[in-house]
Amino acid sequence: MSYTGMPIDDDLLVKYLVGEATPAEVEAIQNWIAASPANRQEYDNFKLIWDESQYIASTKNLDEDASYFRLQKRLNNTGPATAKPAPVRKMKASWWVGIAASLLLVCTVTWLTISHYYDNRNIAFIKVESEAKTREQTLPDGSIVTMNSHSTLIYPEKFTGKIRPVTMLGEAFFKVTPDKTKPFIIRVNGVTVRVVGTSFNVKSRDGKTQVIVETGIVNVSEKNKNVNLNPGEKVLVTGKDGLQAKESIKGRLYNYYATHELLCDETPLNELVGSLNEVYGAHIVIGNKAIANLPITTVFKDQSLDQVLVVISETFKIKVERGKKGIVLK
Repeated sequence: MSYTGMPIDDDLLVKYLVGEATPAEVEAIQNWIAASPANRQEYDNFKLIWDESQYIASTKNLDEDASYFRLQKRLNNTGPATAKPAPVRKMKASWWVGIAASLLLVCTVTWLTISHYYDNRNIAFIKVESEAKTREQTLPDGSIVTMNSHSTLIYPEKFTGKIRPVTMLGEAFFKVTPDKTKPFIIRVNGVTVRVVGTSFNVKSRDGKTQVIVETGIVNVSEKNKNVNLNPGEKVLVTGKDGLQAKESIKGRLYNYYATHELLCDETPLNELVGSLNEVYGAHIVIGNKAIANLPITTVFKDQSLDQVLVVISETFKIKVERGKKGIVLK
């Protein structure tokens, strides 16, 4: 799918994010986002800039110019262990985009250095991008992060302060090395995830952030709300509704990119279908509402979509119909 509509620039994206775009501009931007994974990633990166800049602007009075140059220097001089930074889009000179651009460069360094946790003159930061593949990254404390495709992780070269802070965009599975004296804290899309040692998945796409816990206890906070998640629980944070009530999960579908395994444990069929669409890039719909919540218990590991659909068909005695628009279960 290619995009042939109006040019999409930074000014137009900011108008869209602040709700001042015209209906025609909204439609053009949404078509542009849907046209390719590269456009989607570019929009997600831009939205992260905007969301983080608003958070920082509302909580801190910053020396923007000084922070800008400190962060630029660190990201460009972090040594051989640093992943090569992706090209940065050049912002235009409009007032509001200028503010967003300045605060983007401020937000990461400010988050990592607030409350005297770090000496601004000595700490370097590492920026890792997974691009179009999954990537495993070991952090200074031994924690292991498995990043899904099109994700970004930024963290200090050393965890020398009272916390272990990182920022991220996209999706990643964390196995955090336990340290009760130094909490591990993630900032993502205006949400704070706080742990001392556990494993969990964080996914932030399309303005929604989801946290699912596999082991240990994870605290998730957004604005003035927070919730503790135990193993087998998840929570969703959206721009419209904020931090929602936590829920229990059935099985482990969330980190297929890391395990190559879909573990169903009384998992409703509609949840499995959602994961299959994401994992295989398919378009599967449930044509009969009566089967949407039927539970399935099985494990799919490195199987083709056709093999998975055969199991589903035989388990529920349902039909799998393929058409030009996708696959229908009924």
